[in-house]
Amino acid sequence: MAVHIDINVVFLDRTTTVFSSKYMSADDDFCSVRDHTRIHRNGLSFNDRGSGCCDPVRFVTADFTCTVICNRLAAKLKAEKKAGIPHRLCEGKNVALIFEKTSTRTRSSFEVAAHDLGMGSTYLDSTGSQIGKKESIADTARVLSGMFDGIEYRGFGQCIVEELAQYASVPVWNGLTDEFHPTQILADFLTIREHFGSLENIHLVYMGDARFNMGNSLMVGCAKMGMHFTACAPEGFFPDAQLVAECEAIAAQTGAKLDFISDPAAAVQGANVIYTDIWVSMGEPEAVWAERIAALAPYQVNAALMAKADPNAIFMHCLPAYHDKKTVIGNEMCTRFGREAMEVTDDVFESAQSVVFQEAENRMHTIKAVMAATLAEIEL
Repeated sequence: MAVHIDINVVFLDRTTTVFSSKYMSADDDFCSVRDHTRIHRNGLSFNDRGSGCCDPVRFVTADFTCTVICNRLAAKLKAEKKAGIPHRLCEGKNVALIFEKTSTRTRSSFEVAAHDLGMGSTYLDSTGSQIGKKESIADTARVLSGMFDGIEYRGFGQCIVEELAQYASVPVWNGLTDEFHPTQILADFLTIREHFGSLENIHLVYMGDARFNMGNSLMVGCAKMGMHFTACAPEGFFPDAQLVAECEAIAAQTGAKLDFISDPAAAVQGANVIYTDIWVSMGEPEAVWAERIAALAPYQVNAALMAKADPNAIFMHCLPAYHDKKTVIGNEMCTRFGREAMEVTDDVFESAQSVVFQEAENRMHTIKAVMAATLAEIEL
């Protein structure tokens, strides 16, 4: 039976990219996606071009929406890629990729995905453009909207990507901000679905500093999808109380469970997914290393901790990871603080339970699905 949705349908609006349409079938018979897209907070909502940011948003069953973009479109495009089947769904279009923070996975994913879809891509970093220096974000958004069909932003404050979206007349995709990392969550959930077959009854534990983009995004994503989310961190390292309250309200509707625990052994008991991230993020001063290591060392993911999780549990990490001394920073900090690894030990990172490279690959497939969904006419 078809569900008629007028406008403004959001998927994981605080954490990830929206996938929506004017008409979506609840039984997956039909889904046509228009390119009339706008941003809501750090996700995309759908509205007429040039009409400004959507407010308020309307919600539909999040699991259906996620199923369409992750299980249907991203999985379909991934299978076609593996089989060598072209899918140039956006032939002749062009996208601007703004990177105020450097990246391996996000940049590669957007560029390869754009190429596969038949699009050109232009990379703009902090030294190669006037963004925010000689030209305002608002002016940049309007200039780029006249030349490109979509804009990706990866950088610092959430307010920047929101201002881009406010003034742009083309889709704006959040490639990462200090507060949220939306496209990572799409890849994470696709990876979990590929491994377990579903997101139902999945308990995901995030180990470490849960105050920033990954802790925030995973919490919101799990709340939206009706999953069990646990943030395992020292006091003072949990997500912002206001965001927690928002997620608890969402969880009350979806059946999700949110826990905030400081005991690692108790947190991971029977968990299906153990997730961590680096302890010091891009742009943070070197001086915070000593403080973070002192606070977070008990939350390192190691073999002993994994043994307390479900026997079939998987290990996930958004990367890069300081699991050994084979990087400049990893070697410097491990040597300085007398450690062999930081947030995860090398034996766990390289173990059969680790799905980090499958997860990294899925960044490209899900980002491709997001761009195709917002730029092409698609029927599934």
